[in-house]
Formats: sequence, structure tokens, C-alpha cells
Amino acid sequence: MFEILVALEVTDEEAYSAYRAAMTPILEGYGGAFRFDVVVAKTLRGDFPGPINRLFAIRFPDAATKERFFADPAYRRVKDAHFARGARGVAILAEYAVA
Repeated sequence: MFEILVALEVTDEEAYSAYRAAMTPILEGYGGAFRFDVVVAKTLRGDFPGPINRLFAIRFPDAATKERFFADPAYRRVKDAHFARGARGVAILAEYAVA
């Protein structure tokens, strides 16, 4: 398994929820899933250009599948339609293999 740890600022909960609802079936079609999803109340320290209010990990069967998912035209359409209205300041904090 392969996982990415992501931090971002959700700026419009409705738009971000629409993004998540539309992208999740595509993610699941690649064998991916959200391992955890956290709403952050307060960030004490971080090397990030703005506030963080969401932290999550997405798991994939392997790194190549992650790349295929993010390049998928269906995913790109969903992202283009919803993501920019719902979130900003995305940072990939880590990518790692999971035993």
C-alpha cells in the first residue's frame, strides 16, 4: 500500500463537500480510500503558506496507482469543477509505503 498525507485550507465547505462526493467513487475505483480525515482546530506550528483546517491521508494500492488516479480525466474534471472554489493551499506533507 502507498499513502499520501495532505494538509489544506477548506474555504467553502459546500464546494469542498461536492468535490469529495464526486471524487470518492473515482478514488474507490482505483482501490483507493481515505484512511483518516481530520478537521484541524488550531495549528501550533507549521511550514505552510496559510492556515490549515483539514488534514487527511489517502491510501492507494501502490504509487503507480496514485499517479494514474490523479491523471485520470474524470478526476481532473471533478477537480476543475469544485476544488478551487472549496479549498486552497494544498501541501503534500508526506508520501510513504504502508506495510
